[in-house]
Amino acid sequence: MAAGTSVTDPLDDRGKVLPPVLPVDRRVKQGGWLFLLSLLVFFVATLLLYALYAMSRSDDPLKQVPLPKTFLVSTVCLIVISFLVHAATRAVRRDRFRTTGWLLGTSTAAAVVFTVVQCLAMTEILLGPATFEGPGRGVAGMVVVLAILHALHVLGGIIALGIVAARSAIGLYDHERHWPVDFAAHYWHFLDLVWLCMIVTFWLTTGGFGF
Repeated sequence: MAAGTSVTDPLDDRGKVLPPVLPVDRRVKQGGWLFLLSLLVFFVATLLLYALYAMSRSDDPLKQVPLPKTFLVSTVCLIVISFLVHAATRAVRRDRFRTTGWLLGTSTAAAVVFTVVQCLAMTEILLGPATFEGPGRGVAGMVVVLAILHALHVLGGIIALGIVAARSAIGLYDHERHWPVDFAAHYWHFLDLVWLCMIVTFWLTTGGFGF
C-alpha cells in the first residue's frame, strides 16, 4: 500500500487511490452557479455589443423615439417575482410548506403576467415608426431582440418555477432539502438584474420613456 493511503480509500484495479467522488448535491450546486456565470457572460457581451451599435447611430433622430411605458410595468412585475421567490426560500427553511407553495405559485403567475406585458411592449416597438423608417430601425430592432432573448430565459424560468412549485406542493422540500427553491430564487434575481441593466441601457441609448 502506498504511503499516506488509508485502508478506507477506494482503489482501482492497479491499487491506485481513486479521486474522491463529489457529492451529487454539491455537483448540482456547482453546475447551477456555472450556468448562471455562463448566462452572465452572454448577457454582458450582448449588452456591450448593443451599446456600441446604438452609439454608432447617435446621429439618427428616429433613434430617439420613446420606449413603451409598458417596459416599466414589466420591470415592476420582475421585481415582485424576485421578492416572492426570495420569500419562498425563507419560508421553506422554516418548514412553512403551504406558504412556500403559495409564494412559488404566485411567482409563476406573476412571471406569466411579465411575459404578456413584455410581448405588448415589443409589439408596440415593432409597430412604431422607428421600426419602419430610417436607419434608426436597427436600434429599435436590437431593443426587441434583446428583450426577446431575456423573455426566452424568462420562459425557461417559468417552466422551472412551475416544476419547483409543484414539487413543493407535494412536500419534497424542507429546511434540509431546498436547493431547487434557492436556485429558482438565484435565477430570478439574475433575470431581475439583467433586465434592470437592459432597461437602463435602453433608456440611455434611445428616447427614454418620454418623461
